[in-house]
Amino acid sequence: MDESNEAMDAIFGDDEVREVLRESFYSKPVAKRRPQKRAKKKPDHYEVICISLYKEDLARLDAMVKDLKESGHRKMSRSALIRFALDTADTDALPRSY
Repeated sequence: MDESNEAMDAIFGDDEVREVLRESFYSKPVAKRRPQKRAKKKPDHYEVICISLYKEDLARLDAMVKDLKESGHRKMSRSALIRFALDTADTDALPRSY
């Protein structure tokens, strides 16, 4: 250990100094703390998932959503369009290559 590290340990190695630093500098001031919010119950009628799409497919999806919004479907979203596609998909017509 070099001299500067030894000097730092001599100054900050004391438990009293560590306690002051911990309470003064490493914690939020009491006045700024907000009361903990209760965790809201998560809805059980849907689940957030992550899927992968090619950029071209995502661009097509976004273009379809935009067109539908412009034609009067004001609340259309990616999720809504995907749900519609699931409801109307003809899986019997799906080629074996997928």
